Amino acid sequence: MKVAIIMGSDSDLPVMEPAVKTLAEFGVGCEVIVASAHRTPDKVHEFAATAAERGVGAIIAAAGAAAHLPGVVASFTTLPVIGVPVNSTSLGGLDALLSIVQMPSGIPVATMAINGAKNAALFAVQILAAANPGLREKLTSYRGQMAAEVERKAARVAAEMQKNKQ
Repeated sequence: MKVAIIMGSDSDLPVMEPAVKTLAEFGVGCEVIVASAHRTPDKVHEFAATAAERGVGAIIAAAGAAAHLPGVVASFTTLPVIGVPVNSTSLGGLDALLSIVQMPSGIPVATMAINGAKNAALFAVQILAAANPGLREKLTSYRGQMAAEVERKAARVAAEMQKNKQ
């Protein structure tokens, strides 16, 4: 299985690169395209409607401003769609966040934080891991590494505090 990433503009790529990198770290393939819900609706329709046939297990859709792309993608597929609101306007991405999170009943889109591409990729990995024990093991290991890093930092801070008391 793989994850598809769609973004409304090439200017969204710097925001979405952490998703591509994270998927690669987990050994999950991905395809990335630029297509606009408003300017290339036929391309968006074709992309979403055929995603499952291409082996896609989840779709990450990034959009700024009115952020219609994730909802439009979700309307053309039953695959899980994860929206990433992009900070691309003077409203700091809040417009995109509200547009994505307020999907109508019946067409859900999971919504990440503004510019939250890495979490979108991790969520996609979690979705795929539900049916893939190997991927589930990688997620468990990843979380263990995060916990170990926190413990290393805590020990360093404790040592500094002890040193400062002397």
